[in-house]
Amino acid sequence: MASNSAFSLFLILLIITQCLSVLNAAKDFDFFYFVQQWPGSYCDTKQSCCYPTTGKPAADFGIHGLWPNNNDGTYPSNCDPNSPYDQSQISDLISSMQQNWPTLACPSGSGSTFWSHEWEKHGTCAESVLTNQHAYFKKALDLKNQIDLLSILQGADIHPDGESYDLVNIKNAIKSAIRYTPWIQCNVDQSGNSQLYQVYICVDGSGSNLIECPIFPRGKCGTSIEFPTF
Repeated sequence: MASNSAFSLFLILLIITQCLSVLNAAKDFDFFYFVQQWPGSYCDTKQSCCYPTTGKPAADFGIHGLWPNNNDGTYPSNCDPNSPYDQSQISDLISSMQQNWPTLACPSGSGSTFWSHEWEKHGTCAESVLTNQHAYFKKALDLKNQIDLLSILQGADIHPDGESYDLVNIKNAIKSAIRYTPWIQCNVDQSGNSQLYQVYICVDGSGSNLIECPIFPRGKCGTSIEFPTF
């Protein structure tokens, strides 16, 4: 009798542990990085770039991704192998994605390989909040529409003209417009000059509100960086 009771207790504890594991996996992130990239900086590198099959993108910041992240700097990835990218779920968004989320990788593509990577690596880890592919990509597009980085910078007299600008002025222009501190990622051009590459802005775990970033990625820029043409 005692052994039966012990076995029953073991089963109950096992079920509770499994339920908690599922719950924790479903909520295994604290906030999002919303990342936009400047195409001129992507292309002005030794590896260069390839325009998508739809043609040269507009001279505007493009979405790189919406990435679940943890307050300690770690992040989940590839969370749901049973949810592969399915473009039929986002057919009404494709035109907007081609405009606002273009691929610049070589060889030239339509964007589907890029979007598939973003969904399967990052989007599947946000399914507890953005429950399907349409919700995930639509949220990123909405954030892009909300945060018009090029207009913000040009309004502060910072233009993609190949000139150098103080990093602090770039950060302050964006913070003044959105009220939160961005993180700037730089890369180097073919001559080795530091240039404005990507802008990270943090969004709360619900995907609804901009927040101050709990932690910034690693990396650094020069005090003065180029904003290349495209």
